[in-house]
Amino acid sequence: MREFIALGTASQVPTRTRNHNGYVLRWDGEGLLFDPGEGTQRQMIYAGVPSTQITRICLTHVHGDHCYGLPGVLSRMALDGVGHPVHLHYPASGEDVVRALVSVSTPGIDLRLYPHGGAGTIAPGLQVQPLKHRIETYGYRLGEPDGHSLLPDKLAAAGIHGADVGLLQRRGVLGGVRLDDVSVPRRGQSFAFVMDTAPCAGAEELADRVDLLAAESTFSNDDGQLAKQYCHLTAGQAGELAASAAVGTLILTHFSSRHGDDVTGLEDQARGRARSTTVIAAHDLDRIAFPKRRRLP
Repeated sequence: MREFIALGTASQVPTRTRNHNGYVLRWDGEGLLFDPGEGTQRQMIYAGVPSTQITRICLTHVHGDHCYGLPGVLSRMALDGVGHPVHLHYPASGEDVVRALVSVSTPGIDLRLYPHGGAGTIAPGLQVQPLKHRIETYGYRLGEPDGHSLLPDKLAAAGIHGADVGLLQRRGVLGGVRLDDVSVPRRGQSFAFVMDTAPCAGAEELADRVDLLAAESTFSNDDGQLAKQYCHLTAGQAGELAASAAVGTLILTHFSSRHGDDVTGLEDQARGRARSTTVIAAHDLDRIAFPKRRRLP
C-alpha cells in the first residue's frame, strides 16, 4: 500500500477548513509523517491514521507550523504503546528546538534522533537536499531501485513457474533463461516532499522524474514579490518545477490564508505551467494513491 494523506494544508495561519501542515506517506510497511504542525494528532484521528503506523518523522525545518505538533504526536504514540523504533530526521541547526519539543513529550517510546547537515542519503531509500528558505531547510525524496515487470506469457513459454520465478529474479538467470528475456524494465516508484523554498537546485534534484511530488504553493502568481521576499513558491513556480522535472503527479499544499478556502485559482495557475504533469490541489484529509508505475524510456 502506497498513498499520500494530507492531514493539514494551511501555511502559517490555519483556517476554519485547513489545519496546519501535516502529511503521512504510507510506503509499504512504513509510515512517514512529514512536518507535523499544531493539531496533527487530531487530524490523524479524522484521517484514520493510527499512531502505531508511524515509523519515521521528517521535519523540513523548525518553523512552528512545521513542527509544533510533534510533542502531541509523540505523546500519543507513548499512550498507544508504540513498541517499534521511531526515527526522527531534522536539520542539525534545529537541534535545540527539536530537543525542547521532545522534552515536553510523554516519555515511553524508542525515539531515535537523526540530525542532518547536508545533502545525501539518511536512511535506506531516503535522501535529503537543501532548499532555499529563511532558515536551514531540507526537502526529502523516497524511492526504490528500478526493476523488472515479469511477462507471464514469456515465463510460461520458458517453462518457469512457482518458486523458480523468485530464483530467476534473485539470480538474473536460471537454466539458460535470462531475466531480461521474460520481463520489461520498470522504473522504481519515487516521492518527493518540497516545502518552504524559493526555486533552487535542491528542489529540482528532489523532484527529478518522481511519480508524486508534494510541493508548497503558498502564493499566487500575482504575489511573486512576496514569494521572493519570504522564500516561498508561487503556484506557477510549483507547476514549472513539476514540468521541468518531468513529475508524474503534483500535489499542491501549504496555502496562505489570503486565498481563503477555494484554491481553484492556484490549481489553474500551476496546471498552466505544468505541461503533462497531473496537478491536484490538496484539501485536508485527502488521500491520494500513487499513480501507476511508469516504464523506463
